[in-house]
Amino acid sequence: MINCFKLSNHIKVVCEPMPYLRSVSLGIWVKAGSVNESLELNGISHVIEHMLFKGTKTKSAKEIADITTSLGGNLNAFTSKEYTSYYICTLDKHLDASIELLSDMLINSTISNKDIEKEKSVILDEIDMYEDSPEEMVHEVLQQYVWKDNSHGYIISGDKDTVKSFTKAQIINFKNYYYTGENIVISVAGSFEQDRLIDKLERFFGQIPLKGSSNAPLAPIFTRCDYQKNKDIEQAHLNIAYEAISALSPKRYAFSIVNSVLGGSVNSRLFQRIREEEGMVYSIYSYQSSYDQCGLFQIYAAMNPGLINAVLDEIYATIDEFVKMKISNSELNNAREEIKTELIINAESTQCRMENNAKSLLQFDKIISMDETIKALDMVTVDDTALIIDQYIRNMKPATAIIGKLD
Repeated sequence: MINCFKLSNHIKVVCEPMPYLRSVSLGIWVKAGSVNESLELNGISHVIEHMLFKGTKTKSAKEIADITTSLGGNLNAFTSKEYTSYYICTLDKHLDASIELLSDMLINSTISNKDIEKEKSVILDEIDMYEDSPEEMVHEVLQQYVWKDNSHGYIISGDKDTVKSFTKAQIINFKNYYYTGENIVISVAGSFEQDRLIDKLERFFGQIPLKGSSNAPLAPIFTRCDYQKNKDIEQAHLNIAYEAISALSPKRYAFSIVNSVLGGSVNSRLFQRIREEEGMVYSIYSYQSSYDQCGLFQIYAAMNPGLINAVLDEIYATIDEFVKMKISNSELNNAREEIKTELIINAESTQCRMENNAKSLLQFDKIISMDETIKALDMVTVDDTALIIDQYIRNMKPATAIIGKLD
C-alpha cells in the first residue's frame, strides 16, 4: 500500500513498502529544472546538480564517493526540464546512511568558487559531447525552435558562454530559491520500517526552509519551423514534431496507444513500412514529449543523407494513411497489452516504483496507482484514438529538424 505524508516544512513524502525485498530506492525530487530558468541562467539547475557532489561542510568529494561505494555505488542524479532528482538504490540496511548522505549534500554543500570553476570545465565537455550526438541534438534543437522565447525550449545543459558566466552568488541564490519544502518530494520504495523512516526524514530534512519559489513557468506557444544544420557525418538525423497534449491531460492514455500503433513499437506502421518493407532507415520511431503545460508528438528517423526526401515522403504517406484508416480493434488491443506489459514489468523494480510515485505526486499532487493506470488503458476505445488522430495529427502542419551532410 502506498502512503503519503508531509514533513513539518511541507516536504511531501511517498512511501511504498515492499517487505518481501531486501533492497530500497530513495529519491529526492526538486521541482527545479530548465523551465524555471531565465535565458541568463539557462543551465544553472544542471550546474547545481553537479555541485552537490563536490563536497559538504563535513565531507569532501572523495569522502562522498567513498561513502557511495560503501552503500553499493548506486548514488546518482539527473536534471530535466521540470525537476532535478537525486537518488540511491541500495540494501535496506543502508537506508539510514543514505538518508544522512543525501540530506548532507542537499543542505550543507559548500559550493566553493574553486569547485565551481572545476565543474564548469566538466560541464563544458558534457555540452561538447551532446553536440557530437546528432540523434540527441536534433530532438533538443527542434524543441528549442518550436518553443522559441520560452523556457520549455531551453537546452537543459545551457550553452557554453552562459555556463561560463555563472557566479557563486547566482548558483546559491537559485538553489535557495527552489530547494525548499514546498518544492521537494521524497519517494521511498522497497524494504523499510515506515514509522522509523518518517522520523528519520523529519530529523534530516525537516530543517530545509518551507517557502521559496512556486511560480509556474509560462506555457509556450507552438511555432512551426524547418531547421536544417549541415554536419559532416555519415547519417542524416530527422525529427518531426506535432503540437500535442500535456502530461496532465486525461487524453494521455488514448494518446499512448496512438503513439504505439503509429511508431512506438517494432510492430508500428512507421517501423514496418519504412524500416522493414522499404529498408530506407536505420532507425525510426515516434514518442511523446509531455510536460505539465505543453507537449509534442515527435517522430525520429536516421538514414543515408541521400534518402532524406524519400523518407519524408514515406513518413507523410504513412501518416496520411493512418489518418484515413485510423486504428483497428486488433491494433488497439495489441498496443494496450504491450503498454500494460511494459508498465507492469518495470513496476517490479524499486527504482521504477520510486520514480513513478515521485512523478505522480509532483505532477498530480496525488498517487495514481498502477491499477488505476491499467483500468484507464482498458477503457480506451477506437473512437477515443480516432479523436486523438483527428485533433492532433489530421491537417496539422508539423515542425521539422534535420542534421547531417546536406547538399
